Amino acid sequence: MTTLGLILAVADQLLFKTGQIGVAALVTAYAAGAIPPARSALGKLFGHGELDIDLLMVIAALAAALVGAPLEGAVLLTLFSISGALEHRAMGKARRAVEALMALRPAVAERVTASGTESVPVAELRPGDRVILRPGARVPVDGTLRDGTGSLDESTITGESLPVTKGPGAALHEATVNLNAVLMMEVRHTLDESTVAQMVRMVTEAQAMKAPSEQFSAWFGQRYTWLVLIGSALAYAGFLLWGLPNDQALYRAATLLVAASPCAIVISVPAAILSALSAAARGGVLFKGGAALERLADVRIFAFDKTGTLTTGRAAVTGVVPLTGDDAQLLALAAGLERHSEHPIAAAIVAEAKDKALPEIEVHGVVSVPSEGIMGEIDGSVVWAGNPRMVQARGAAIDHGPLADVQTGAETVVYVGKGDQLIGVITVADEVRETSAKGLGALRAASLRRIVMMTGDRRPVAERVAKDLGITEIHADLLPADKVKLVDTLAGEAPTAFVGDGVNDAAALARSDVGIAMGVAGSEVALQAADVALLSEDMGRLAEAHRLARRTRRVIRQNLGFAMGAMVVLVIGGAFYELPLPLAVIGHEGGTLLVVLNGLRLLWDPIRTT
Repeated sequence: MTTLGLILAVADQLLFKTGQIGVAALVTAYAAGAIPPARSALGKLFGHGELDIDLLMVIAALAAALVGAPLEGAVLLTLFSISGALEHRAMGKARRAVEALMALRPAVAERVTASGTESVPVAELRPGDRVILRPGARVPVDGTLRDGTGSLDESTITGESLPVTKGPGAALHEATVNLNAVLMMEVRHTLDESTVAQMVRMVTEAQAMKAPSEQFSAWFGQRYTWLVLIGSALAYAGFLLWGLPNDQALYRAATLLVAASPCAIVISVPAAILSALSAAARGGVLFKGGAALERLADVRIFAFDKTGTLTTGRAAVTGVVPLTGDDAQLLALAAGLERHSEHPIAAAIVAEAKDKALPEIEVHGVVSVPSEGIMGEIDGSVVWAGNPRMVQARGAAIDHGPLADVQTGAETVVYVGKGDQLIGVITVADEVRETSAKGLGALRAASLRRIVMMTGDRRPVAERVAKDLGITEIHADLLPADKVKLVDTLAGEAPTAFVGDGVNDAAALARSDVGIAMGVAGSEVALQAADVALLSEDMGRLAEAHRLARRTRRVIRQNLGFAMGAMVVLVIGGAFYELPLPLAVIGHEGGTLLVVLNGLRLLWDPIRTT
């Protein structure tokens, strides 16, 4: 309506010159363009004591009408309305990440019943339910594959472009697509606890949590707006004292009011932050707010956990050395214990026992001992498996001749015992992740100060991995508390990011300037512990996230520099020269749109794969 009123007013003045149509059109333009923002601004002013920038525009337009320049006021309101609409639409592109995530969810699932299957709303699924996935179906909630082997497209969650082949026991993530097989899964999480729900919460919270730059721009905008209003009133008085007629003094004060308004400064930061958060989410990188994004841009030291981060975490058993009994007995006992653990090494031992078709041994009262291993009971006897600290805690001897070569090798050693006796060891090896070398190379190219490896594993194992990746600074045989102390020391030297699995390394993730959990689709602990969650196991995404954070910082600086520079030029023109009000309007609204569009460029700067 504002735009239509302005068009009719201009047409009447140029073509009909009756004045009647023009007056009605201008009244329409003022009513449509001034009443809604004035109502909103006055509500904020009297309700919260906040002075909204919209009120400045309304006051400037009314001042123009009072001095006999209603057409200029209508131009101001029209451009302000168009600018606001375009800004809202543009910023909406950044906020639609949540809607896109919600759209990934299927509405119904095919649940297995005693008599067959039934279609039920996904919200009714509960842990333990069995669900049939046919080719082309989306996984309804997080679960575990129980029967069948097939390829799944996980690009919607992790950003991985290539399908992933999965077999029984593999984790399935909500909203991923079953491509080519009939699969049966067991529900692990309800709809409200599944991957997409966590992603939606993270994106929503991230967009609500203001970064330091956003907080500054909001703080500056609120206080500066009062300054502009008071300054314009003082300028009006000054122009009168200077000898200008009342109409000219009011016109120039209105021009100065528009020129000095901080719209572009206030919007320049959130435009860039929201765009970057949305681009990152599409690439499988979730930031817990703009503050995490800004801190990542400042990081100069990266500290990495080894297992499951730099390595695949999918270890394989390479040797079984029994001190009593045979290989099968030792492996079966270890598998009975490790079946209750989620550690990657435990999964390797359980898989090896399953491949050899060994009988399952029931172990009761199983407990995990942090930084040592796992223990339980069989027929009243304590059985255990773990590292040398576990051996020492159980009072067992570790210096057995047959183990000399094993203990000095570059493989991870799991000691297995009963009571205070060591009964054998199992060796496992973990492969370096294919993307680790390229990812670390990209980080080094960003002029980082240091790249550090931290691990609770033995030093020979750590050195083997570090050699493959070109890492020279290694800290091995660490307890969780040791990692925290090291991260604390590093953070004292320069902004430090710690990259881990988000479970065993929760304390180090929390202590670092930026905690990054890697490859954690569906891991609630990791999503809660870290500032940044990489849903893919592609190390290159980390380097890409760091690059995006640094680019976002550059865009914010560009926006603020341009917005402040344009405002200074317009204010000088309005204060000391006869800057026309329409030109001030165009400069003000045009500058606002330019910083928004510059920020929106980050939407098309995706997280790329290695």
